[in-house]
Amino acid sequence: MNLKDHIREVPDYPKPGILFYDISTLLAHAEAWNETIERLAVIIEKEKPDVLAGIESRGFLLAAPLAMRLGMGFMMIRKKGKLPGKTISYTYDLEYGTDTIEIQEGAVKPGQRVIMLDDLLATGGTMEAAIALMQQAGADVKRVACIIELTFLKGRDKLSNIPVTSLIQYDD
Repeated sequence: MNLKDHIREVPDYPKPGILFYDISTLLAHAEAWNETIERLAVIIEKEKPDVLAGIESRGFLLAAPLAMRLGMGFMMIRKKGKLPGKTISYTYDLEYGTDTIEIQEGAVKPGQRVIMLDDLLATGGTMEAAIALMQQAGADVKRVACIIELTFLKGRDKLSNIPVTSLIQYDD
């Protein structure tokens, strides 16, 4: 199955000149969505992770069913102020300002093997920050996995030689 056939291209979203790759149509197609989860599960289980980490919010859509499929835990990486209880934070630079992401204290234990998940890898800034946050908490990040990679933005180059798996690539 060609998963790219199930990605909708939305021109000029969220602003003029941007071509947005929408996974909603993939999610709505049961066979394509199942195929996506199965392909990622085959790759991820080889790493023997302890926990899967999903980045807010579309990363949750991948990490939760994969965790169930693989029989392991799932943790959320969220924007500041969205998690209850004590958190561990990481602040990173954006083009215009900064942003902060958090995990709940104790969500990952030192030395645990973690796979990072998101729907899309573009410039790599958010994923780079999420990896740094996990490493700050003592995790051993083994792989990054996503549905779509915008290879022309070279996001994987920012990820400290951590292997990256993407099911669909767009080169321009």
